[in-house]
Amino acid sequence: MFQSDLLQGKTILITGGGTGLGKSMAARFGKLGANLIIASRKPEVLEEAAIDLRKGGAEVLPLECDVRKPVQVQELVKKAVKHFNRIDGLVNNAAGNFISPTENLTEGGFKVVVDIVLNGTFNMTHAVGKSMIKNGGGTVLNIVTTYAWTGSGYVVPSACAKAGVLALTRSLAVEWAKYGIRTNAIAPGPFPTEGAWNRLVPPGFGFEKAMKNRIPLKRFGKHNELADLAAYLMCDGSGYINGEVVTIDGGEWLKGAGQFNDLEKIPRAVWKGLSAIRKGKKKKD
Repeated sequence: MFQSDLLQGKTILITGGGTGLGKSMAARFGKLGANLIIASRKPEVLEEAAIDLRKGGAEVLPLECDVRKPVQVQELVKKAVKHFNRIDGLVNNAAGNFISPTENLTEGGFKVVVDIVLNGTFNMTHAVGKSMIKNGGGTVLNIVTTYAWTGSGYVVPSACAKAGVLALTRSLAVEWAKYGIRTNAIAPGPFPTEGAWNRLVPPGFGFEKAMKNRIPLKRFGKHNELADLAAYLMCDGSGYINGEVVTIDGGEWLKGAGQFNDLEKIPRAVWKGLSAIRKGKKKKD
């Protein structure tokens, strides 16, 4: 679909780049010639991902970082710039989410999602942005969601945080354009990943089938489809796109807002079981 040297010479940082969609985007960027910096809280995941990504021919710098912590973010940017001299692109992909009736949320549960998604995106954008300003520009790509516009039941922390990232995207598109920095976003629909699917799709209720049926194309997204879109938005050929949010969801949100509103059908007793499972997995991690 693209020329093999589309991103040749560019250095792109992907948060949450060790797994899932982040890794898929990184792989596509690497095959198109980009140098890669992948960030995650888990060093063992990063090292494994770096080995895989290097098979595609890319130079990969894995850096452990918790995006919630500004000091760690700033240190990551220093290491990245020291290694590659500059950062041309940033993909804010790191996220956290889980399903829960809002009345059952704890203050900590709300805070952890907002800290990763909204505060983490700001921390990374702020640090990388200052470096981009010094070096004459760059491209920032944020991963939001279709319910950033509409809201969605049962994922209130994520909806609030993603709405904030959407506002950040459009605000900086205006403010930082004078520095040669473009800021855009992608709003994906359902793209199955092991981590997110385990937390967001309750087994045994036909919810996965219902999710697919509400999509006009009657299928979930493929990782390469999102990765191709991201590659286009990161390349020079999209140089006049700024402040835009591109939806890639098979038409889902046009058919019915709020991806998780159908969770209304889950009995209250089942929520207790799902919460216990989630908390058990968290302790193991």
